[in-house]
Parts: sequence; C-alpha cells; structure tokens
Amino acid sequence: MRDFARLYAELDATTATNRKLDALRQYFRHAPARHAAWAVYFLAGGKPRQAVPTRLLRQYAIEYAAIAEWLFEESYQAVGDLAETIAHVLPPPQRTADIGLADWMESRIAPLRGATPETIRAALFAWWDETEWRERFLLIKLIGGGFRVGVSKLLVTRALADVGELDSKLVAQRLIGWTDGRVAPTAERYAQLIAPLTEDEHAQRGGQPYPFFLAHAFNSDPQNLGSSSDWMIEWKYDGIRAQLVRRNGQSWLWSRGEDLITDRFPEIAQLPLPEGTVLDGEILIWRDGQPAPFADLQKRIGRKTISSKMLGELPAVLVAYDALEQDGKDLRATPQATRRATLESIVQQVDAPALQLSPLIEADDWQQLATLRESSRTRGVEGMMLKHVHAHYGVGRTKDVGVWWKWKIDPYSVDAVLIYAQAGHGRRASLYTDYTFAVWDQDAEGTRVLVPFAKAYSGLTDAEIASVDARIRKSTIEKFGPVRSVKPSMVFEIGFEGIAASSRHKAGIAVRFPRILRIRDDKRIEEADTLATLKGLLP
Repeated sequence: MRDFARLYAELDATTATNRKLDALRQYFRHAPARHAAWAVYFLAGGKPRQAVPTRLLRQYAIEYAAIAEWLFEESYQAVGDLAETIAHVLPPPQRTADIGLADWMESRIAPLRGATPETIRAALFAWWDETEWRERFLLIKLIGGGFRVGVSKLLVTRALADVGELDSKLVAQRLIGWTDGRVAPTAERYAQLIAPLTEDEHAQRGGQPYPFFLAHAFNSDPQNLGSSSDWMIEWKYDGIRAQLVRRNGQSWLWSRGEDLITDRFPEIAQLPLPEGTVLDGEILIWRDGQPAPFADLQKRIGRKTISSKMLGELPAVLVAYDALEQDGKDLRATPQATRRATLESIVQQVDAPALQLSPLIEADDWQQLATLRESSRTRGVEGMMLKHVHAHYGVGRTKDVGVWWKWKIDPYSVDAVLIYAQAGHGRRASLYTDYTFAVWDQDAEGTRVLVPFAKAYSGLTDAEIASVDARIRKSTIEKFGPVRSVKPSMVFEIGFEGIAASSRHKAGIAVRFPRILRIRDDKRIEEADTLATLKGLLP
C-alpha cells in the first residue's frame, strides 16, 4: 500500500505526461505481481466497491481524532474532499506496518462489507494507527469507493508496454476487461498482461472484445478532406457503443466502458452470429424504422432483470457498422471498405430484427451531405460519421492507421442563470466549479421565478473559473453544507446534446451532457431563456 500511495501522490502532483509515465514505469518494474495487478485495475479505471458508509467514516474519524463535529465539518468545507479531510485531522500513527495493496483489498477491506459497526470501528482505528498521511488518504478513497486518479488508460498501457517490451497495441488488447469487477486481479493475470506474444494467443481470447476505435471531432470545412467519394458516410447514433462477440459457442456483449452487458440485452445476445464473429455497433431502442430517444434506452440500462413487457415496449437493436472478426480471423488491419462488405454479408446471413445494418448515406458531394446533415435531429441522430475507405480499425483515438471523424450538428443551447454553486474536488477543492443553472417560469400566482434544470462543471478556462469563483463568494445568499445559494446575477450559455421530458426533475425536462459554452456578461438575468423555450426543443 505504501508504494501505491506514493505512486498515487506522484501522479496527482504533476500534469506532465512524461513524469507520470516515468512514475508508472518505476512502480511496475518493482512492484510484486499480486500488488501490481490491483494497481492496474484501479489505474485503468476500475472502481472499488464502497465497503464502509460515508456516515460511519465521518463518525469514527471524529472519534479517533477526538475533535468536535463542528470542527470536522468546517475542515471539510475548507478542504472539499472527505478523504483528505480525514487524513488531515487524524493524529500521527503510533506504529508502522507495510501491508501490500493486494492484501489490503482482499484480506482487509473486502471483509468490511456488511460487517457490524463495531467491527468497522475497530478495524479503522487499528489501520489509522499504522498508516501515514498518504496511505490514510488512499485508504479512505478505497474504502469509500471514491478512488479517482489523474492518469489515462493510454498512459498505463504505454508504461506496461515499456516494462514488458511489447507493442502498446497488444497491451491495450490484453487490458480489455481488466476493469470488470467480477474478475479479481491476480498475479497470474498480471504476468499474462506483460508476457511475450504467443502464436496461439488470439485463439485463447474467449469472449474478450477488441479495444474500441474512437472518432475525432470534425469542426472544419469537409472540402479539406478531398473528394467525398473517398469517404463512407453514416449517421451518428446516440446510443451505447458495443461489441458483440461470438466465440466458443457463446456470445458476449460489451459496452465501450468495458462492462459486460449481455444479460441486459438478451435479444441482441441471442442473435445467431456465425462462430468466430465480432461486430462493432450501437445499441438503440428501435421503433418504426428509426431510433427512439436516448431516454427510452436509459430505462433499460440500469435493469439487471428485463421483463417480457419491457422487451416488448422497449425493443433493443444493435445497429452494426463494422466487422472486426470473421471465422476467427482478426479483420482490423483490412481496409474500411473491405470490412464493410464483410459486415453486409454477415447481417444478411443473420437476418434478424435485432441486428440492423448502419446505412451508408448516398450523396454527390460535400454540399449535398451538409444539407442532409441538417435533418439529423428529425432523424433522431447526432450528425454524421466520416470513415475513409482505406482506414484500418485502430486502437483508441488514433490516426496512425486511418481516421474516423464525427461530424456532429451544433448542440442545443439556452441562456441560463447561475443559482447554486459547489466546490470541486482535488486541485479544485478550494474553488466553486460545479454549478446549477435555471431558466425563467411562472408560479401559480403568475410571478416570474427561476426553475433549476441542469448542472454543469465543464467549459470554462482556469481564469474564468477563478473569476466566477470570486463573484460567487461575493454574492452568496445562504450555505447548505458544501452548496452555496447565490444571488442571481450571472448568465451563461449552456449547451447540451439532447432533451427529454422527465417527471423526476422539477423543471419537467432532462438534458443530456450539459456543459458551459460561454459566459454571457452581455446579458442581464431578465434576458435569460424561459422554461417554455426549453420545452419547445422537445422532440
């Protein structure tokens, strides 16, 4: 744990890529395989399950530190992070112990789930008495389920590739599925991760998918791409990116987040794909020949058990747009046009309603395509995908083997008023960076009131955040724990990708991927948009 805590601190202390990469290399070169396996799990994006409720962590930290509750709460308000607050208020340890990360996760933290409060209290008091600041901070993150670290999976991949003297694309392939919490990280799995390539490795992959190839945002003149005839154009759907894998007489359905979602979409998992086939596509709810709103898909995402009624009311399909494997052969190094022909053959062979072929858009030139793109919202799509006919299927967001572009339509946008603010986390714990925005409506008496409709925290520069933070502190009306109610005085343009009616939200609508487009200091708050304007955007 001590070594991993040191690595965590080094990663958190810098934004320099090379320094992060050096720290990762050093750790993996020296860490025992058992502990390195768990480190890979967390650094690649795996999340720890919460073992102790936040309420108990607060309560026992106050007891152990022998401080008043108000002092702990004031400290938390100043720091903005529970783990950091607890690590700061605890007294120095009376002894030392060097327990490895794997032992912490398997023998110490895991047994706390479901344990009695007395058992939890005794364990925490003993552990806090043998850990220093960095270890305590990391321990609370792991116990509370709030572990996050400022390192990309790509950087972890590069570090492991350097340690194993392997091609980083091979390591990226092997890392697929590592963050599936149902399979424990082990020394054996870690050894396989950095082992030399073998001839039969592909045949032993089981249900493992391929690393997803990601598109780049396209914000330029498409004429710069040359002739439109060199590109395959498809609609960009708003669903769940997924790969359907058929090997060894079994099917697996994986999301882009590397979650195994086979049981959640049985109509897709049961498709009679030929043996040795892997398809890439988008999961959508499909009605009357076109995609339903993403809100309908959300109704199925979180369900572990799907009733026959839901299967009938919310039928899911896989809109396939690439074939990555056929007859057990990896097709990713073949041209896009060749893979498309293979895909069309597979879809025709399967011939099932739950498998749809992503249609190619026919047009004479870019101008005609731009005109068609304007109809995206009426079609229930986000824009177009541009794929060069010679592009291979790469790993992640790369351009070394070809390129995919996402040519999206402009987001919806409204002008809204900032009414609540909350401090951020990590380096932004001392700044108000999480905002709640509202639009105008009328109450039962006809009085004009502000109704909250979205939260957003991205889109501002560091300088803009500092300026907004100062204005929030000067205009605070009330404090509700970490949240400040502010005097309505600032207008922002808020962009979002989709909008749907929602009975769970006070405004009666829910927006998808809200973010700040710009500060509107040129507008008075009275000129902000209304709830009627928002509802007018509903499809």
